[in-house]
Amino acid sequence: MLDIGFFELVALVVLAVLIFGPDKLPKVIQDVSRTLRKIRQFSESAKEDIRSELGPEFKDFEFEDLNPKTFVRKHVLDKDELGLKEIRSSFDFKSEMADVADAVHGRESTQPAPSAGGSGTADLLKKTGTPDLLKKQTARDAGTPPPFDSDAT
Repeated sequence: MLDIGFFELVALVVLAVLIFGPDKLPKVIQDVSRTLRKIRQFSESAKEDIRSELGPEFKDFEFEDLNPKTFVRKHVLDKDELGLKEIRSSFDFKSEMADVADAVHGRESTQPAPSAGGSGTADLLKKTGTPDLLKKQTARDAGTPPPFDSDAT
């Protein structure tokens, strides 16, 4: 019941008795329940009016679908027309993060080298002639300028 425990419920009842008094409390409970009932009836009639105005093609329209989480779960994740489950299962987040951490700390990667068909980032950087900024640089001579990265400027 709304995630309220027994002691919280007892505390609310005691607090209501202290605030409204034992003689007015039944009248307050009736007024609150009557107001809640009217609000529910109003919302249900508004939903029915909207459904009737939308027409027969929206007869199975649910207002809960307007919640973004419910909409995404129903229309994207459950149907899997895009192959998201296959993509999600093929992606190994832990190994990718380990590779990034190794590159940041200048350690050699513990993962196997990329396959012969694809070229890794380090191979691509070597082929393009730009310095590999992920590897730890060796000490430069005093007269040698630092490497220039045109993409960073």
